[in-house]
Amino acid sequence: MQCNVPHILCLSRVMALFSPVFALAVTVSVVLSLSPLTTSLTEATNGAGFVVDLIHRDSPKSPLYNPSETPSQRLRNALQRSINRVNRFKPKRASLSVSPNTVQSEIIPDNGEYLMNISIGTPPFEVLAIADTGSDLIWTQCKPCTQCYKQKAPLFDPQDSSTYREISCSSRTCQSIGGASCDVSNDTCQYSASYGDQSFTNGVVAVDTVTLGSTSGRPVSLLNTIFGCGHNNGGTFGANGSGIVGLGGGLVSLITQTDSIIHGKFSYCLVPFASRSTKTSQINFGSKGIVSGEDVVTTPLVSKTPETFYYLTLEAISVGNVRLEFDDPSSPFNASSEGNIIIDSGTTLTLLPQGLYQRLESAVVKKIPARRVDDPGQFLSLCYEADGESDIDPPTLTMHFTGADVKLQDFNTFIRVSPGTVCFAFAPNQELSIYGNVAQMNFLVGYDLEKRTVSFKPTDCAS
Repeated sequence: MQCNVPHILCLSRVMALFSPVFALAVTVSVVLSLSPLTTSLTEATNGAGFVVDLIHRDSPKSPLYNPSETPSQRLRNALQRSINRVNRFKPKRASLSVSPNTVQSEIIPDNGEYLMNISIGTPPFEVLAIADTGSDLIWTQCKPCTQCYKQKAPLFDPQDSSTYREISCSSRTCQSIGGASCDVSNDTCQYSASYGDQSFTNGVVAVDTVTLGSTSGRPVSLLNTIFGCGHNNGGTFGANGSGIVGLGGGLVSLITQTDSIIHGKFSYCLVPFASRSTKTSQINFGSKGIVSGEDVVTTPLVSKTPETFYYLTLEAISVGNVRLEFDDPSSPFNASSEGNIIIDSGTTLTLLPQGLYQRLESAVVKKIPARRVDDPGQFLSLCYEADGESDIDPPTLTMHFTGADVKLQDFNTFIRVSPGTVCFAFAPNQELSIYGNVAQMNFLVGYDLEKRTVSFKPTDCAS
């Protein structure tokens, strides 16, 4: 498989992600244009959608919850994962060419990552998956494992599922996957991917039933869903997760595979860190995913390669009344380049080109008279001594996307990394620019892939 894209799997592009939880029961048979499968939609209820729980990895509801960790330790771990995630945006190889009902899902934040419980197969086998908008493929480790990274949960065994079916080399699906290989010994379609951080995954392209647990108690089943069954995987994947669910724009993402149901519309509302222990975020699909009303601003989605990512155009950033143009000559992008930043729910920080970041940091420093200190975790360069939430009185930052000015709150720009220290939630990166999830908290962020737009609405996501 050839791949010159940053951050993804050969079968779709996978890595930390964001996920859905749907709220009414619906049974779906998914169809892709590259597959001969048939499509049908049967509503199990007359409700307007369905909701599924997403579990924050640090939530007491999560099997990964570590009660001995402090909030500062959890945040430092999230920052480290965020840095590792950027490395995975640079894979050596990776590619996959494979009316509106309403859907609503709950998501539980994880200081930069979002987890969800899904089930694969018949009977359903539970998988704890990372979900986010920067990935496509639904993927999990499978038995038998030639080589697997250490995973706390049991591995999915395809032989235990009556609905599991491997894709043959001659199928339309396999033939539509650019660079897919064939195992001629058993006529199975194969995928392979490796990343800049030396992580890799290899396995079989298959279809099976993917089930989402509904909060109503009536599960949502997605029949004949394309996914990757990984038999040879390794690198820096964590033992706590056992799979990935992609919400990106590629052909095998959950969003694309349910397009006949949600018509490319979904939105999410991420609660701030202070509320994450008692409140859950939500992701909405279909007609419930439409963001409308007062205070909504909308910016175009820019079509670029790879199609997994959601590209926006950031024209400038204002610090108070000081406007800083996105015109960094050292960056791969500049102000005249459309699609110069990726919006990503799986990255904690907002990453900017070195030159723009330095000008932004300098402008922020001029507005804050508080005492600067070092980041205890040595991740972030701009930190202040602050015992109280309002000790530093940070300036208002406004992100000037094309046609949409997004005004950030204090919790969107500074994060508490220790009891007495807050740090700027922006960082420099020369590889690519990313609009991270801290900046998106307490906004209803809506995607419309038919209209090719992203909308922002200030919202109390914890209410």
